[in-house]
Amino acid sequence: MLISKSLHKSYGELKILKGIDLEIKQGEVVSIVGPSGAGKTTLLQILGTLDRPDSGEVLIDGVNPFTLSKKQLSSFRNQSIGFIFQFHQLLPEFTAEENIILPALIKGVSQKDAKIEARRLLELLGLGSRALHKPNELSGGEQQRIAVARSLINKPKVIFADEPSGNLDSTNSEELHQLFFDLRDEFNQTFVIVTHNDSLAKMTDRQLIMGDGLIV
Repeated sequence: MLISKSLHKSYGELKILKGIDLEIKQGEVVSIVGPSGAGKTTLLQILGTLDRPDSGEVLIDGVNPFTLSKKQLSSFRNQSIGFIFQFHQLLPEFTAEENIILPALIKGVSQKDAKIEARRLLELLGLGSRALHKPNELSGGEQQRIAVARSLINKPKVIFADEPSGNLDSTNSEELHQLFFDLRDEFNQTFVIVTHNDSLAKMTDRQLIMGDGLIV
């Protein structure tokens, strides 16, 4: 499902990634852990096509996204990859439903069909009554579930999460963590999660431990 080969990345003279090789299978929930500065977020951004490696290769379901044109890459990212960030990244002027359907509208799905899928996801995540609420009317845990629904709307091949529970209290964190595994069981969804949360890391199928730009 997801393969990287000899990924290197530097910023100026600072070497961040020093040759990352990994393979993640369909339906795995994998955590990337390690101290600050180990290169975890840089690796996640490259795997998620938000940044490019200096050298090396990434394959997502057999496709090397960095060989695509800019337009093709944007389309591939929209249709094949979902993202969950620490601070939700919800648009404050939009309702929960409107935030969720944005990736589907970009894909070219009709607003009617996108709303039907958004409502299905909201019900699945226990937020059916919150569809027309704006982010400032939702709790932190609810906002993050909206972000999860948004990441799922296009049925991506893999979801990348960067400290997804880092801004939540312990109860909401535990509920979010369990949600990842429920979604994996329901949809055979693949998750790659950068986290400092030991509880979440221990729940995952595998932990990839990074140190000094390498998986150790």
